[in-house]
Amino acid sequence: MTDEARVREAGLEIADERKAATYGGIVAAVVALDQLTKFVASRTLPPYEPVPVIGEYFRLTYIYNPGAAFGLHVGPFSRYVFLALTVVCVVVLYMWFRSTPATDRLRLFAIALVTAGALGNFIDRVRSSRGVIDFFDLGLGDLRWPVFNIADIGVTVGALLLAISLWREDRAAAARADEG
Repeated sequence: MTDEARVREAGLEIADERKAATYGGIVAAVVALDQLTKFVASRTLPPYEPVPVIGEYFRLTYIYNPGAAFGLHVGPFSRYVFLALTVVCVVVLYMWFRSTPATDRLRLFAIALVTAGALGNFIDRVRSSRGVIDFFDLGLGDLRWPVFNIADIGVTVGALLLAISLWREDRAAAARADEG
C-alpha cells in the first residue's frame, strides 16, 4: 500500500469516526432531552388538565398517547405493533446512516433526529402500557394540533430535513444528467 493510500484510508476512518460520534451525540442528546421533559411533565403537570402558558394558544397538557402520531391507533395491539415498527425503522435508519457519506451532513442530521425521536417514544412504550407521554398543546379553542413531545419534534423536523436532502440529491442528479 502506498503512503498516499494509507493517508486516504486514515482520513476515511477519521471521517467515519466523526460521523458516528456526531450521529450518536445527536441521538443521545435528543433522547435525553425528550426523556427529561417527559419526566418533568409527569411530575409537575396534572394529567389531562391543560395548563395555559401563552393563553389558550400554547398549553401544557400531560396525556398518554397509546397510538402513534396524531392519535393513530391499530386496535388493542397498537403498543406491540408500534414497538415492532420502531425496531424495524431504527434498523433501517441505522443502515441508511452507515451508507450516507460523512460529507452529507444534512442527511446525517436528519437521520439522527428521526432515530432519536423514534427511540424516545419507544422508551415510553416499553416503560408503560398507557402509551407515549405527550404534553405540548398548541391551538385555538377547539382547533388544536394533536398534543406532542420532543421526540415527535425530532421525527417531524428530521423527516422534513430528510425530504429536503433527497430533493437536493435528485436535483443534483438531474443537473449531472443534463450536463452529460
